[in-house]
Amino acid sequence: MKQDVERATEAVRTLFPETPLQLNEHLSARYGAQVYLKREDLSPVRSYKIRGAFNFFRKIVGGGGVGKSFVCASAGNHAQGFAFVCRHFGVPGTVFMPVTTPQQKIDKTRTFGGDFVQIRLVGDIFDQCYQAAQDHARDTAAIMVPPFDDPDIIEGQATVAAEIVAQLGGARPDLVVLPVGGGGLAAGVTGYLAGDVADDAFLFSEPEGAPSLRRSLEAGSVVTLDQVDNFVDGAAVGRIGDLNFAALRKFKAEQVMLLSENAICVTIVDMLNVEGVVLEPAGALSITALEALGRERLQGRTVVAVVSGGNFDFERLPDVKERAMRHRGLKKYFILRMAQRPGALRDFLNLLGPEDDISRFEYLKKSARNFGSILIGIETKSPDNFVVLKNAFDHAGLRYQDITENEILSNLII
Repeated sequence: MKQDVERATEAVRTLFPETPLQLNEHLSARYGAQVYLKREDLSPVRSYKIRGAFNFFRKIVGGGGVGKSFVCASAGNHAQGFAFVCRHFGVPGTVFMPVTTPQQKIDKTRTFGGDFVQIRLVGDIFDQCYQAAQDHARDTAAIMVPPFDDPDIIEGQATVAAEIVAQLGGARPDLVVLPVGGGGLAAGVTGYLAGDVADDAFLFSEPEGAPSLRRSLEAGSVVTLDQVDNFVDGAAVGRIGDLNFAALRKFKAEQVMLLSENAICVTIVDMLNVEGVVLEPAGALSITALEALGRERLQGRTVVAVVSGGNFDFERLPDVKERAMRHRGLKKYFILRMAQRPGALRDFLNLLGPEDDISRFEYLKKSARNFGSILIGIETKSPDNFVVLKNAFDHAGLRYQDITENEILSNLII
């Protein structure tokens, strides 16, 4: 396998230079370790997906596949890598995307593909879009380019590992942290590093809302999830690839760290504010895993964390900041029962501390009622301030409910 990956690495140099492996001073100081980030967000399409797509195409085009057309289904990084490679090889391709795909992603895919790519918007959800792409491939004899469950795709993603080895100059990391969606990147990197890096030196990171690898390892076979949280869209996969699971099944379920979507938002905000690095949610998975491990488990170690992508839609930033504050305990939402009398609101406001700031306030005064309900959002500087505030609520005899972590209520009301 290594020789095949090394040939693929040499071939991909005709498309773009190696992505940096950077020692990150900020994270290294935080954890007392040497933390290297493999910056796949700095590829031409801002994700590693271009590698697998290129490797898939080069084998077909180089093997007499000139004159063929290609098709894929994707609303994200796979589509952009596919489009870029179509233009590179000068072959026609069709990208099927759901109708609900953000315009920014459609425009970027069109830019990368130029005149060589057509975009078709079909269906409200990915499954409908994927079926349309399969129908197109069958009807037109176009070649379907899978996003992750294919040996040539896996081999292409493994070029990430070949670059890491060369960039470390023969040194071996104590820990390699990999994000997991469909599993192509993880299967490729672990396969290339097998024998050089111990199996227990790998840590995999998945969003809590899409734990396809973790559940499959627990069951001992591939599991299809009943539902998936799409917030971490680059890793929101309901079923890990069969080939990828076969490559990863030797690992323990405990090596897969499940990370909350709100914790991932903290990483996105921190990396943007402190480092000026733009990460998409899936691209922040590995760095979020470091925070979950903590300084005690990382101190003195050499760590490589793969940053898988930086295609972030800034229209999502307000939601990301909101989630980050809630995860840090700096923002909460309450439903309060307040007496309907003159001065009641003033009395309530006097309960707030000097660092407490009202970010949302809704009050409905109802006739013939002694009490009304308030929805209030409060931001503060320290989580400890909410302990003081709740004590003040209790002392004042206020009836209240903290709905910050009530997913159903918060999604409906907030």
